[in-house]
Amino acid sequence: MLRATKSFLTVVALATSLVASSAYAQLSTPEKRMANVVDSEFERSVSLLAKMVDQNSGTMNFAGVKAIGIMMRAELEPLGFTVMWKPMTATNRAGHLIATHKGKAGNKRLLLIGHLDTVFEKDSPFQKFIRKGEEAEGPGAGDDKGGMVVMIAALRAMKAADTLKTANIEIILTGDEEDAGDPIETAREDLIAAGKRADVALDFEGLVIDAGRDMGSIARRSSNSWTLTATGKTGHSSLIFGSEYGDGAINEIVRILARFRYELPETNLTFNTGLIAGGTIVTLDPQSIRASASGKSNIIPATATARGDFRTLSDEQTKRVRAKMETIVAAHAPVTSATISFDPGGYPAMAPTDGNRALLTKLNRINIDLGLPEMAPLDPLKRGAGDISFVADDVDGLVGLGTASRGDHAPGETVSLTSIRRQAKRAAILMSRLSTK
Repeated sequence: MLRATKSFLTVVALATSLVASSAYAQLSTPEKRMANVVDSEFERSVSLLAKMVDQNSGTMNFAGVKAIGIMMRAELEPLGFTVMWKPMTATNRAGHLIATHKGKAGNKRLLLIGHLDTVFEKDSPFQKFIRKGEEAEGPGAGDDKGGMVVMIAALRAMKAADTLKTANIEIILTGDEEDAGDPIETAREDLIAAGKRADVALDFEGLVIDAGRDMGSIARRSSNSWTLTATGKTGHSSLIFGSEYGDGAINEIVRILARFRYELPETNLTFNTGLIAGGTIVTLDPQSIRASASGKSNIIPATATARGDFRTLSDEQTKRVRAKMETIVAAHAPVTSATISFDPGGYPAMAPTDGNRALLTKLNRINIDLGLPEMAPLDPLKRGAGDISFVADDVDGLVGLGTASRGDHAPGETVSLTSIRRQAKRAAILMSRLSTK
């Protein structure tokens, strides 16, 4: 019986090996080695993910963010990277981890992007990694600790296959992607500089699966915040709409927002009003996320304030939408006034350029060679803003090389552990091919 069992297991192992060899028939010998290393180190990758998820690294938990940086340093230095920690006291954030690997002169320079922080701060009740078969739940398990694990798994596979030694790679892991420090120009100075040095940028935030298919992301939309303020002449409510007292501040701000709703819509644009208050007196807190107001039903409101955002697919679209909003606001009703301001430090757009499309074509060649389905371009309306957009004007890029997950930014965030395998294989082969071609 024991001899029969061993024979059966040998046959199964051989069959598995033959299936893998068949699926990877188009890969080079080093590429097959990378794929096999990713598979053999899968549990190691899951253990690293669990360790990182169990360390809280909410953006404002500076010690926790730095602790994740220390974990990443411990992974990168043995691979031959020179690693530095860049404190960001000037922007009231923990800092960034910057790592460089010097390969063969003349090879393309790759920029890898991810982030150390999560939206879950130290006081969040959602703190622990819980494995559930082929999935795991935990804060940042997908966004973006899963992405960093994919990055490490891919680099380790490259090291094992001897393709890392010739690769020129710079890694920027920001510590404030979920809540960027101010001024943003300082917060993203190192990333922007790295983008100017790079030939290709690869963003290790999450893979998007749409209708059961892995999607390729070649674009990200911008994120721009605005504040709208309307003022009116206050007085007894019986006098509203007359020539002396006009419409009042609340009616005026509602009129403006209604015009936004019907006059702004265009392809790839979304806009939202997230906070509004009006009355005799209105105050916003320093973070502009809470408002208080006082007034009476028989008093014409003197002031009203609204906060919102809009998202675009190009800088040209951003300028056009801003100009439309300003024109609408300027045409205020009688005996009222209105102003709109746009917050500094918004996230720019990453437009779907020909260079980005060419990178997705190369990734799809790898999908074919791995026996995986090709990845169609993701609708940019299904992807939020991200750090790669700060370098998008300077370098071609791809987004979504991290893990697949669901429920990001909310308790119960769940990562697909099996996605580590295919994403790390894709990334390792893509980086190896890009660095020499």
